Amino acid sequence: MSVLLSQVARWMFRRRRMVLCVWLLVAVGAVVLAVASGGKTNDTFTIPGTDSQKAANLLMAKVPELGGGQSQVVFATHGSAKVTDAPYRTGIESAVAGLRKAPQVAVVFDPFQTGGVSRDGHTALGTVQYTAQPGGVREATLTAVQEAVVPARDAGVQVDYSGSVYPGWRLKVSEGPELVGLVVAFVILLVTFGAFVAAGLPIITAVVGVVTTLMGVTAVAAVTDIASASTTVALMLGLSCGIDYGLFIFSRHRNNLIAGMEPEDAVALALGTAGSSVVFAALTVIIALCGLAVVGIPFLTVMGVAAAAGVFVALLVALTLLPAGLGFAGDRVARFISTPLRPGHHERVARIAAVEPGRTCGSAWGRFVVRRRIPVVVAGIAILGALALPAARMDLGLPSGATKPVSDTQRRAYDLTTAGFGAGYNGPLLVVADPAGGTAVRGITSWLAGIPGTASVTPVAQANGVSVIRVIPKTGPEDPATSDVVHRIRAGSAVTARFYGSRILVGGTTASDIDVSAKLSAALPVFLVTVIGLALLALTFAFRTVLVPLKSVVGFLLSVGSAFGLSVAVFQWGWGAKLLGITPGQTVSFLPILVLAVVFGLSSDYEVFVVSRIKEEFGRTGDARLAAANGTGHAARVVTAAALIMFSIFVAFMVTDDPIIKAIAFTFAAGVLLDAFVVRLTLVPAVMALVNSKIWYHPQWFARYVPDPDIEGERLQARFDGADQDHDPAG
Repeated sequence: MSVLLSQVARWMFRRRRMVLCVWLLVAVGAVVLAVASGGKTNDTFTIPGTDSQKAANLLMAKVPELGGGQSQVVFATHGSAKVTDAPYRTGIESAVAGLRKAPQVAVVFDPFQTGGVSRDGHTALGTVQYTAQPGGVREATLTAVQEAVVPARDAGVQVDYSGSVYPGWRLKVSEGPELVGLVVAFVILLVTFGAFVAAGLPIITAVVGVVTTLMGVTAVAAVTDIASASTTVALMLGLSCGIDYGLFIFSRHRNNLIAGMEPEDAVALALGTAGSSVVFAALTVIIALCGLAVVGIPFLTVMGVAAAAGVFVALLVALTLLPAGLGFAGDRVARFISTPLRPGHHERVARIAAVEPGRTCGSAWGRFVVRRRIPVVVAGIAILGALALPAARMDLGLPSGATKPVSDTQRRAYDLTTAGFGAGYNGPLLVVADPAGGTAVRGITSWLAGIPGTASVTPVAQANGVSVIRVIPKTGPEDPATSDVVHRIRAGSAVTARFYGSRILVGGTTASDIDVSAKLSAALPVFLVTVIGLALLALTFAFRTVLVPLKSVVGFLLSVGSAFGLSVAVFQWGWGAKLLGITPGQTVSFLPILVLAVVFGLSSDYEVFVVSRIKEEFGRTGDARLAAANGTGHAARVVTAAALIMFSIFVAFMVTDDPIIKAIAFTFAAGVLLDAFVVRLTLVPAVMALVNSKIWYHPQWFARYVPDPDIEGERLQARFDGADQDHDPAG
């Protein structure tokens, strides 16, 4: 592989103008396609095979007016004013009349006719049912909803929204986080390399890849449902991986230049060595992300594929556009900025790193870790184990309006509804009975009212032999007691079938969220075994050893467990909640499986980069402990910069108000930081020094049947060394 990548690098270097033009055309074409397609992401998702999805399908077929998206409109007055007072009631009734005229609206429930007025008279609940699923409700419809409630607002009534779709429900991807991340990345690279060209080139190439990916995902959103969070995850990973992959290759290239190589040879050797590591690292991330398909939830599969596409494009950019860019830059990447206080400092540091790596801080750290390997391993495992303890109390679910910031309309609607009616009114259940006539409906309604945990049971519709009964739990959507109510109703399906001849299905947003959490929990072990198994094969092939992949997996479990523990402590228990501006609640149900995929892939990145340098040193010296120290020293500077860049980009996304994105970004950031510094740069060399040369053990049949990918570039380096000898006059 190293020889092939070296040839690719030379081709890209020599044809750099053509390569640049092709990438610019691809990026511009993706932008044009995205704009022309009009694609938009949405938060509609299906969960095939679940009870709630069957209920939704039955409603769409038999009672379509209740099968689409739904908005709950909360009208509220304050002080001594009540919604039943003449001026306020008139404004609300005018709003209801306007809502009925809005496009895509199937039916509107007037709170004064359906008993949707609180006992204190301060709150009224209206419901808008749409003819389309949430993702199919057009923005123009939601704008019409906002315009329809103007009479109520003009009368002095507070109006807020909740439900499966409502004005302002779509997650808007802000440009702020990535801009902050890019600025921080530039500063880190500037400090690391001490040169403006060196700091800017990896970022520029990464941005080209990210633009191409995002525009491509947007275009695809015109023909299929893509969750809003998918673009954010793809953006985070595409940007961070793009910069990191460019950083690893670029760092090796610049060291080659400083060592005296010509630019084309320097690029060829860099891509053949560091590029091989990048290929295997990227493939591991892609495998992990595509492994999300085993869960069987379409929106999560699409999210994984979108993120994998971002990583794949980042890989292509690193292997093609970056060598071309290095061709344009020439020897300017080895020119350094100079400060008045410390003239020539950056140049001295760079030359030490390239020519005398044993004098760097990273090498000193590597020697310390190897020398104190036993206490380092014990302390590292103890720290990570302690951080992971809260993960044992993880409570999975999807966030309701209760976890939104107080500035969000869904949060205000949640609080008003809870104060006026009770928390259960924020998560009504729809029980669909099929078939069910009048007698059966009365019997089922009576039976549902007797189930512990129900606050209210009301028949709401009957059509085509199907009856729909609304059940209000006593507890909120995130409360485990609500989940118990759903399970009790479903457990009684045999009873209703026997006595009333009706099968019952429980649907609605709350039931759907419960089903998603249950399905994800059940799929987690299968996903973990699948991804780890595939990654073990890839790493075993890459390093041609058995123990290194096993060590990598154990290290990953430690880092991801500690990241989960920190996430639970913050987002469930509320540690530092005020500082982060969050409301504690449940752990997002798809967070564990998404973090497992992403952090496992990224941890494998650092594993490949660190261990490949250690193996390279072992091949040169034959001393396993010296190789662990020197290899860590070679990798420490660039891995530190890469990890800090990823960490900064993930942290930048925490400024969003969306609790799901904030939780994902926090857990990604914690996982990357712990994995890079505690596991890969500390525990890995310490464990490898403990095991000594046995860490490179492999069965004898490996040499016969398993091809050597040569990711360390030993054969390529031998070619360069041979070429040098051929041109050496003394030779």
